Amino acid sequence: MLDVFRGLKNLIKVNYVHIDSPVFRLHYSITVILLISFSLIVTTRQYVGNPIDCIHTKDIPEDVLNTYCWIHSTYTLKSFFNKKVGVEVPYPGIGNSREKGKEDMNDRKIYKYYQWVCFCLFFQAMLFYAPRWLWKSWEGGKIRALMMDLDVGVCTEIEKKTKKKLILDYLWENLRYHNWWAYRYYLCEGLALVNVIGQMFLMNRFFDGEFMTFGLDVIAYMESDQEDRVDPMIYIFPRMVKCTLFNKFGSSGEVERHDALCILPLNVVNEKIYIFLWFWFLILGFLTFITLLYRLVIIFSPRMRVYMMRMRFRLVRRDNVDTIVRRSKMGDWYLLYILGENLDSVIFRDIMHEFANKLNHNYQHHIHGVPDA
Repeated sequence: MLDVFRGLKNLIKVNYVHIDSPVFRLHYSITVILLISFSLIVTTRQYVGNPIDCIHTKDIPEDVLNTYCWIHSTYTLKSFFNKKVGVEVPYPGIGNSREKGKEDMNDRKIYKYYQWVCFCLFFQAMLFYAPRWLWKSWEGGKIRALMMDLDVGVCTEIEKKTKKKLILDYLWENLRYHNWWAYRYYLCEGLALVNVIGQMFLMNRFFDGEFMTFGLDVIAYMESDQEDRVDPMIYIFPRMVKCTLFNKFGSSGEVERHDALCILPLNVVNEKIYIFLWFWFLILGFLTFITLLYRLVIIFSPRMRVYMMRMRFRLVRRDNVDTIVRRSKMGDWYLLYILGENLDSVIFRDIMHEFANKLNHNYQHHIHGVPDA
């Protein structure tokens, strides 16, 4: 099975330049890899078997019946899910249909989604990568350019001094001009949250309104009495279904109607995939929501910026952090925070010290009389 995932190895590259938060990376790395892997799994017939196998008669070839039932969808009967298996029905949702009419058609639960699962999973993966693509285009390689290989402090003192001076010159000349750069990243994090919530509704629509409470239903099913419960995974992902009627001409020229009982081996895989995705999306959405609340606090609270910088970079003196936060804007703080996560800790400490000293001595000249923020 490793050959199936060989094409995903390019997605598992370790990027040593971090331009975003760990939660944001969960969206475009782990989640995208999971979704594409699931999309590949449901298309590998050698591991999950035929997607559908129908009980056929001699009048209809097996391949013809399987293809017809796969294309034209299958169904179960809602009223037969609550009956005792082995006594009243052979399988949940399977039984003798009542008189063909309006009531019978309303009792049917139609299944068409399984034809589109692999495409839907791949489309979801692209949606999860979209905020990352947008942020990469907006970020434009700024962090990598400013790093200048200073993530490893093994270089000559002359080279180190020159590169630090270049960073300081950039920070000074562009002081208070990074807010829009930071806000665009926060926007991408907001889009990531919208994407997770939107995909929950997308899958709920995909499964005819059954997915939104899917995980809760599974938990309730596991905790209920065995005689009184209906497995929600079988209800949404049945393994045995009835095929819509197949019409053909008989030997006398009359139309003969055939139906079939079909097995969906693929749903054994689908149910595991989607119960995992339900909990994963819930956790991912919660973490992203907490991250956005943290961003709001960062925007409106300079004191929190000082605290976070002190907590993350212990080598930097508190008075330097206080000076930088007081003399700059939120965007400058975020740029320095991201730089600190990528640069060598000692080099970053020196940059912060020199930048704070420069702000202390020259900020009035630099801001042209604008009151201190």
